[in-house]
Amino acid sequence: MKTIFCKFLDKRDKNNIIKIKPLGKAKNIVGKPTLPGWKNIITEIIIDKKYARGLDGLKDYSHIIVVYWMDKEVECHLKHHPQGKKDIPYVGIFACRCPQRPNRIAVSTVKLLSRKGNKIRVKGLDIVNNTPIIDIKPYTPQFDRVEKAKAPAWLKRLIF
Repeated sequence: MKTIFCKFLDKRDKNNIIKIKPLGKAKNIVGKPTLPGWKNIITEIIIDKKYARGLDGLKDYSHIIVVYWMDKEVECHLKHHPQGKKDIPYVGIFACRCPQRPNRIAVSTVKLLSRKGNKIRVKGLDIVNNTPIIDIKPYTPQFDRVEKAKAPAWLKRLIF
């Protein structure tokens, strides 16, 4: 059995402050956050070449989970009406997927289109051009699919 080791991109200091360095960035045509239309956006994720071997085997999956840092977000909300819609309940930020979070970390499951070297192409990633990529994980039905999941009815009134 063989293992190729690498260096961590994260660390926690003595004051419990966590520092995370991105392992890559997203490239697409989206210049600013938007609400509808993400499902057809094609994004190229470019990973630092020293981590490219970590993508080996990924092409065997149809979908991946992308973890990224929403560096262009300028507001932090604790409670609000999702998407600014007054007809949607006033809820805590952790009860919605809105980007105005205390930690600007986002997670999206998307269709994997291709992989070439240190680059992967995906479809449907709700991400702005040059957004830092923190991690990539394969979508694994045994862990990621939830049967009979429950969600509030107002979720159907949001724009995706």
